[in-house]
Amino acid sequence: MSQIWKVKSPTDSAELRTGNADGIDLVLEYFSLTDNMKALQAEINALAAQNDRKGLMERQEELRRLQQRKSNLKERVESVIGQQIRAILNQEGIFSPADRYIHLGFHFPPINFRLEQPPHVLVISPRDRIESIREIMLGQELPLEAVEDIESKADALGVSSLVTELGGFGATYPTFVADDASLQFTVKVAAEEWLHQYLAFTPLGFMYLLDATGISRNYDVATMNETLAGMASVEISDMVMATFYPQYRPPQMEEQGSEASFDFNRAMREIRIAVDQFLANGEIERAEKFMEERRQYLASQGYYLRKLNQAYFAFYGTYANEPTSVSPIGVEMKDLRSRSASLREFLNTMAGMTSHQDLIDSLKARSSDEKPLSLSPPSSGAAAKCLLGRRQSGLTSPAF
Repeated sequence: MSQIWKVKSPTDSAELRTGNADGIDLVLEYFSLTDNMKALQAEINALAAQNDRKGLMERQEELRRLQQRKSNLKERVESVIGQQIRAILNQEGIFSPADRYIHLGFHFPPINFRLEQPPHVLVISPRDRIESIREIMLGQELPLEAVEDIESKADALGVSSLVTELGGFGATYPTFVADDASLQFTVKVAAEEWLHQYLAFTPLGFMYLLDATGISRNYDVATMNETLAGMASVEISDMVMATFYPQYRPPQMEEQGSEASFDFNRAMREIRIAVDQFLANGEIERAEKFMEERRQYLASQGYYLRKLNQAYFAFYGTYANEPTSVSPIGVEMKDLRSRSASLREFLNTMAGMTSHQDLIDSLKARSSDEKPLSLSPPSSGAAAKCLLGRRQSGLTSPAF
């Protein structure tokens, strides 16, 4: 069972919240405006289809008013969420990569992000295997027609392609975090993009940058780096929500209680395993037909993916603790986390690694002289590649 990470004591929690009530209210208003704007946009689309010009003008004016209010709040909300993440990092003793050697007492890189729409990314994979061989940054605003045209032209070259929105973008400073997501998703991505920049100054992150730039490809290192940032950001975001927004934390997912209940994660893992087998046998067309059939089945269960192909799995499969991955690294890292006394210890241990063998050796060393602690970090939700925060491409479901 996933542990709900809390602040160390009620006193710590109260101290962290002191003087932040106004900021918390502004953050909640900002995300309430986001929800209202989405609902209002749906109304506008319906009125446009009905050719209701009067109703359309009224709703458009209301949308402009909400957009202006949200714009006015944006910088303050960025500052408040940044302060809240810093408070949790302080509490956990996480400051800078140099703390593995000397305690500096300040955060490096500084936590700085902007609530802006991140760019899209074009992912290219061969058709005969699942592997990201090229990722190309695209514009922030891309209509569906443009997305499909880009994919069509790429596919005509004999590859598998996917254009997807990013939830965050950490290759710039400040980083970008999507401005149209939920509060917990926003906190998670802001923490994750900071962690990517933090890790860039560690052995693991440096090896990852060599992979990302194509200088020295190492898919295992990329998987470890991505999974570490994902796992740690889930813990940090959960602590932020528990400390500052306890009444707004989403309910914990219950265990699958019956055979009749649909398990999306299990279904995705089964699809990935089957596709890998088809491709290993050289059955490319059969694999692609199977993915499309399963995509339609997922839609019948309420999980809508715009596209499911080799490029999709190549992009989202880098997180080893995601259902789109078949790597053992996710299980191994969860095991290591359970054997770590704190998030800080886990982060520092992983950050010093430069290969998958380092992870295996660390687990062997710990299992020889330790009993597992009764800690189990939350599994990562939907989400970054090459300093990118990910979104499930076209996935729309209340569960996500």
